[in-house]
Amino acid sequence: MYPLAWVGLAPLLISIRHPMTSARTAGFITGLIFFFGTQYWIYHSINHFGHVPFVISILVVIALCGYEGIYTSLFATLVQFTHQKTRLPLNLATATLWVGGEYLRGIIFTGFPWSLLGYTQYKVLPLIQIADITAVYGLSFLIVYTNALIADIIATRMNKDANKTQRLNLTMETVMVAVIMGCVLWYGTIKLKDIPKGDPVTISVIQGNLRQDMKWDERFRDYCFSRYETLSSQAAKDNPQLIVWPESALPFLFMSDEQYTNRLLEFHKTLNTHLLFGSDLVRGYKNNKTLALSNSAVLLSPTGKTLYTYDKIKLVPFGEYIPLKDVLGFIDKIVVSIGEFIKGNSRNVAKTPFGTFATLICYEIIFPDLVREFYRYGGDFIVTITNDAWFGQTSGPYQHFAMAVLRAVENRKPLIRAANTGISGFVDSSGRIQSKTELFETVALTGTINKDSSMTFYTTYGNVFVALCNILNLLIVIKLIKNQSTQWRIKKNDRSTGIKRKDKTT
Repeated sequence: MYPLAWVGLAPLLISIRHPMTSARTAGFITGLIFFFGTQYWIYHSINHFGHVPFVISILVVIALCGYEGIYTSLFATLVQFTHQKTRLPLNLATATLWVGGEYLRGIIFTGFPWSLLGYTQYKVLPLIQIADITAVYGLSFLIVYTNALIADIIATRMNKDANKTQRLNLTMETVMVAVIMGCVLWYGTIKLKDIPKGDPVTISVIQGNLRQDMKWDERFRDYCFSRYETLSSQAAKDNPQLIVWPESALPFLFMSDEQYTNRLLEFHKTLNTHLLFGSDLVRGYKNNKTLALSNSAVLLSPTGKTLYTYDKIKLVPFGEYIPLKDVLGFIDKIVVSIGEFIKGNSRNVAKTPFGTFATLICYEIIFPDLVREFYRYGGDFIVTITNDAWFGQTSGPYQHFAMAVLRAVENRKPLIRAANTGISGFVDSSGRIQSKTELFETVALTGTINKDSSMTFYTTYGNVFVALCNILNLLIVIKLIKNQSTQWRIKKNDRSTGIKRKDKTT
């Protein structure tokens, strides 16, 4: 229901114009409902795989959404202040404040940049091309800017005392939004005509569609491994240059379990192609007793030589590690494993005869800055591997896939996605979904992408657009502090002189 994004914030923006409305409360309630509506699926992992009772798992999700609601509460408070106390352009300030909140939510406490408004438009190709300059935040800006205009129009019509100046200003605001949107769509149309000149690469992704509870059950080890062998043998008939298995595809520890490692290497030689797969790797011991594991991607040459490994940098809180373990050590991880995960610290890229690429593992793909860092010095395509079996039959996997589409546009790189239970697929460097699988489908999907070595403004310079938004946000905060300081001094003087005032704004 992506068109609703363009009007969804208008009721909040109208309500907080009223001086008697508590913007802090209204913003918090809006955020709590919005985030729970889009992130309810988190309960599935906690309940089904963490074995936490249903009610408690829902309360955990509500607590997370309550934290995220703080950002919308702060947003609403600052918008109300801007409306009442400053002469800054309200529509512009509203949009920049929202962008600032989204950006902060993506970096504070390891970051969780899920449910960004810009992702709702991932299928609107002419619109999303601007992301190669502004990242996904530019789309959020446009959506909120439009919501603010709609709120202006409704508020002006509701105000019987609106004068000609106010109506003229509203007309100018409408024209401004139309011009901006026209320029964005024109830019997008031009970009969609660009065809990557890079060589074609044929790649197969394997979607094993294995239940999460089977992965580390020794009774199903041969069954799981055989499924990948069968699907890969089918894919090899298409002569791909690369076969990609999803995150943690191996039901054993590569290079530590000698029997199954040898079986994999011998089978791989029959494929006569490169193989990229996800595996947990032993990286040592913690406290001399607990295995230290990395969630990794490994690339094998056609002869079985290890060409490249990458250890996941952004681990999932409470899934792969426990934040503030000294304080929250009583909380068990959702992921049941034979060791503790440690994060990687190197942004390794794979260099092959058919192109250079990075491998983003699971929810690393939702971090625009992280993906950009891998391609600052070039690259030809993006590979992302994941295991969305944790999400079940919910909206989670669809949202995860939509976010990956924006990473392709931001960096102008075709994207290949291999997921255990879906959604796997191929996306070109303009965000077109070339092909994809369905959820819980057992399939080997082969596609051809055109390498793209383009370097976008965003890839090269980063979050310049966000920085500009935050400069205006800083001015608003400074104005707020000065205003509060002035009011405090007036009250202090009044108390010392015995003067009583009726201050409606206070």
